[in-house]
Amino acid sequence: MNYRSLTPQEIERLIERGNYATDWSKIEVAPTFRCEQLTHSRLLGRVRVGDEASIFNSTVENYAIGARSRIESITRLECRRRSSFGNGVMVATMNECEGRQVKIYDRMSAQIAYMLAIYRHRPALIARLEAMIDRYAEERSNDMGEVGEDCHLNGARFIREMRIGNRVTVDGSTTLENGTLCDDVRVGVDVKAYDFIMAEGARVANGVMIERCFVGESVIMDKGFSAMESLFFANSHCENGEAAAIFAGPYTVSHHKSSLLIAGMFSFFNAGSGTNQSNHLFKSGAVHQSVHPRGCKFASSAYVMSPALEGAFTVILGKHSHHHDTSSFPYSYLIEKEGRSTLMPGANLKSYGLVRDIEKWPKRDKRRLKRDCINFEEYNPYIGQSLIAALTTLNRLREEEPEAELFNYKRVFIQRAILMRGVKLYQKAIVASLGDLLTRGKLNAACDGRGRWLDMAGQYIAKSYVEQLIAEIEQGEITSTEQIDERFRQFLAHYDDYAHHWALCAYEELRGRLPGEREVEDLITAGRNAHAALRELTDEDRRKDCSMEMAVSYGLDSDSEEELRADYYNVRGLN
Repeated sequence: MNYRSLTPQEIERLIERGNYATDWSKIEVAPTFRCEQLTHSRLLGRVRVGDEASIFNSTVENYAIGARSRIESITRLECRRRSSFGNGVMVATMNECEGRQVKIYDRMSAQIAYMLAIYRHRPALIARLEAMIDRYAEERSNDMGEVGEDCHLNGARFIREMRIGNRVTVDGSTTLENGTLCDDVRVGVDVKAYDFIMAEGARVANGVMIERCFVGESVIMDKGFSAMESLFFANSHCENGEAAAIFAGPYTVSHHKSSLLIAGMFSFFNAGSGTNQSNHLFKSGAVHQSVHPRGCKFASSAYVMSPALEGAFTVILGKHSHHHDTSSFPYSYLIEKEGRSTLMPGANLKSYGLVRDIEKWPKRDKRRLKRDCINFEEYNPYIGQSLIAALTTLNRLREEEPEAELFNYKRVFIQRAILMRGVKLYQKAIVASLGDLLTRGKLNAACDGRGRWLDMAGQYIAKSYVEQLIAEIEQGEITSTEQIDERFRQFLAHYDDYAHHWALCAYEELRGRLPGEREVEDLITAGRNAHAALRELTDEDRRKDCSMEMAVSYGLDSDSEEELRADYYNVRGLN
């Protein structure tokens, strides 16, 4: 749009309406400007007013206001210096001593953040990525702030060095400084935020305090949650508690006032009340970290002292300070028993809660852009390889100590009876996984899925693909973060073909040869049967949770078993 200067008559009219400007010649307006758009406001430095934009009872300095946006009762909307608006800010995620710093920017995906945080052993890669982000930050820098179109900023105190996208609402925030609010963000009462990015669709309200943070797409922060030096990705939901130096992958959830997350990586995570994942070993400084892969849960008052590592979909109960590594055992329970960490391998495969979690995540995806690549598949090569490794490890343990009743593995204890149950559960899960993956996709020469797979902040991906991508970045063949994200999206688009190939190669490793066409059909049938057997276990778990034994405290004023049952069934939504 071509903006124009104010006419002398307009300036006179604006002054009559209680407006003031340090220099009226620096005020630019849309061609359709009407004096009624400005009332009782102070305009300092350069100010640009878009078509039908309005400024009421506010002080605005060095800002461009987009079409149809409304600025109302803002103490200071100002850009005091040249700023990149949060782009390029260093966030000391995972490691409080800054060993895994990530430069944030307003288009950052979870996958690029993962590479920056985890691949510190590839300094050439980190240097290339940071140079790309530096260039982008410089491109986004300006000495004027910006409010996009169709925004409503109301009752806030200080909004400083901010770039605000389209359809953004800021209602009663205290301080927003050096940051970016991307499209469709909502910021509420008493929010304080410094050196940050809020991605598309984020909701932050009610006394939240953040400093040097990335708040990803459709993330919700509420009820006084506080965070420093942390990254939160798609659909995470955090309230009441505290986070410091964490990498919160997609669907990280923490709702309780007593929850404390420090120096760790999380993904599809749920923090129970009293959760404490912290770094208390300061002999060499706050250098330790813990990683809780996809689907881990902390029960109420669970505690883990860093460093520590679990397998995917592990449930943690009790206190654990012996620095366990149970990464070889997905779907497990890690419990405290007589002061020791005791592992129940595969026990979570019997839990209906696992099924409910896996089914609910895709239904709760509120994103529009979907910048983070996310896989929701229950059966996948990343978990499949873990299942095979778990079964191999359990069999090795009992072969090495055939008479033992208690096994010690990487500072956790496993009882023989529980180990044997784990073997049977993992066997079923492997068959179900291979069978399911063979029904997906097709053999595609361009999709090599063999070898190790990774879970990169929500995306299941072949490590060989990542290594090739890294090599191209290091060699300068890829020159922008947009190109990197496109490569991750390409893999996601062909995920089924890569997963299909992995399943064939996994069968070859187990049996010494590739399966024939008839064997593939048999594997698919066996997989469906194994899946049905596992579902019977989880359905039985649900039946127990819905049984009348769990009706204690229902039907308080009932005079009969029938009334009690009716109350219980109606409240629980049972048939």
